[in-house]
Amino acid sequence: MDLLRGVNLYLVGMMGAGKTTVGRILAKKLKYHFFDTDAVIAQVANQSIADIFAEQGEEAFRELETQVLGQLSAYTNLIVATGGGIILRLTNWSYLHHGIVVWLDVPVDQLCDRLREDTTRPLLRDGELKSKLETLLKERERFYAQADVRVCANISETPEVVAARAIEEIEKAIESKNRSGPAFDVN
Repeated sequence: MDLLRGVNLYLVGMMGAGKTTVGRILAKKLKYHFFDTDAVIAQVANQSIADIFAEQGEEAFRELETQVLGQLSAYTNLIVATGGGIILRLTNWSYLHHGIVVWLDVPVDQLCDRLREDTTRPLLRDGELKSKLETLLKERERFYAQADVRVCANISETPEVVAARAIEEIEKAIESKNRSGPAFDVN
């Protein structure tokens, strides 16, 4: 996909949306390097995300997340799967806008199916799963909507299909942007 010219792709969306899975597929198709911010944070901190939340709190985790995103945004040819809440900090948008932001939008019921057995997510520990996901989505949706590209996924689609649709939508966004103004920032 020569249209990208090395511009990074940042995948945003709710936990369980498939950012890591789709990101790996996109990286392979586009011959890009793949990073998952949560995995990088866990590696740098030498502890799990759940442990960081438990021992240091969400604010400390968010600070690490911003540091990792800032470091990754200095490079090109990356697909970056971000944590679901990365869009909450204005500072993070300054990094995200160095590339193309792709929102993987997945219905809450589908997120529930994917996350029902997952005990590793600190923000889902208390309360009923569907209610918690609906609340988080309501808080975050206006931020996700600021993405350059929105890919709505449904339950019948494989990650490969979602990745192929993401590429189509990215191409459309780039072509539209090139017609209406300067290309996406590559610095």
